[in-house]
Amino acid sequence: MTIPNYITIFRFILVPFIVMALLSGYVGAALIGFVVAGVSDGIDGFIARRYNQGSELGAYLDPIADKLLLVSLFVVLGFVKELPVWLVVIVVSRDIFIIGAVLLGAVIGKPLEMHPLLVSKANTAFQIILVAVTLADIAFDFSLTGIRMVLVWIVALLTAASATAYLMTWTKHMAGYEQEHKQD
Repeated sequence: MTIPNYITIFRFILVPFIVMALLSGYVGAALIGFVVAGVSDGIDGFIARRYNQGSELGAYLDPIADKLLLVSLFVVLGFVKELPVWLVVIVVSRDIFIIGAVLLGAVIGKPLEMHPLLVSKANTAFQIILVAVTLADIAFDFSLTGIRMVLVWIVALLTAASATAYLMTWTKHMAGYEQEHKQD
């Protein structure tokens, strides 16, 4: 186990505390937890790269910790009616689709390594911004309704674009498109 792996495990442990803080009305504490999780994500990545402490385990744990945090917060913010339920459904459905596609490929003997696409990285960045702005708006009553709605639509569009891009990649892989073109 490396130091970055321990930091990532800390982020896993932090998620239920952030969720409970939010559900209990301690939005400021949830916001602080979210910021701490974000900073620790940056720190574990820095340590892994700078001190050559990257690991196969970390390569799996890190994105799972990120997704667990974001999906949990989207679900809770939808539950407390701070994010539209339709957006929560889109965000969660995309992630379930990707996990299902990877698992299906592995089960039928056509494993697919999923690499983050540019649209997916943009999607994640805007999801983080939306959660941060929403938590800050609730905690400090900034009246950011207009900004939040713009971010909601950006996240919805990027989530749909990301799901479509992954679907295209997956269907090409499953149809053997990559193999046919590697032989050319």
